[in-house]
Amino acid sequence: MNKLPIVIISLLCSLCLMAQQPAISISGDTTLIATYVDTIVPADTITQADTVVAVPEQTPDLKHMQIYKRDVVKQNCFFVVSKKEFILSVYEVVKQDTVLVATFPICYGKNPGNKTKTGDGCTPECSYQKPFYISEIKDSHAWRHDFGDGRGNILAYGHWFMRLDLSRSDCHPNVRSNRSIGIHGSTNNASSVPGRGSEGCIRLRDKDLLVLHDLYAIVGTKVIVLPAK
Repeated sequence: MNKLPIVIISLLCSLCLMAQQPAISISGDTTLIATYVDTIVPADTITQADTVVAVPEQTPDLKHMQIYKRDVVKQNCFFVVSKKEFILSVYEVVKQDTVLVATFPICYGKNPGNKTKTGDGCTPECSYQKPFYISEIKDSHAWRHDFGDGRGNILAYGHWFMRLDLSRSDCHPNVRSNRSIGIHGSTNNASSVPGRGSEGCIRLRDKDLLVLHDLYAIVGTKVIVLPAK
């Protein structure tokens, strides 16, 4: 008996079984953390109400930064600050997808709510449509500040100060000319991260700030700050 038809029939059966299996599509580098699940949405559909600020199935660790992807195109990255979650998330636009690549615990303004005037201790908020931008990145390792708490004029900013341009955003009109808001470290205030305790800036732990700067931040990066509610 000729065995060729039997072989052909077996191959056809195998192909049919393979066709019934669900397709698996993985976007991004999933080798850095075993539990990582990609979170993607079409880049042209991002709005403030979208789930782009959703994180992997494992809740972001407020004790540690989480790096899911190191090799990125910095020009394609943007930051989302969630006051509710005390997290700064870094996203990269990859073709038609938006991929979560890192999360960092943060401290923001000591007073809740949106900033409406200079000195109110609040962190300004904006939308996806009209975000803030990093206007300059300054070496701030020697910068000092007196918080009025009796500690005097102390080192306070970590190695980098990423100044935010609020002028093109839809934050409160009274603060759009403010040039003192930025993303920086927490030298001598490390215990404030995560939490609320700054005068309006966004603080990261000093070592986390170095990673954010080296891997993801450039002048021109968009920064969206979402309200706690």
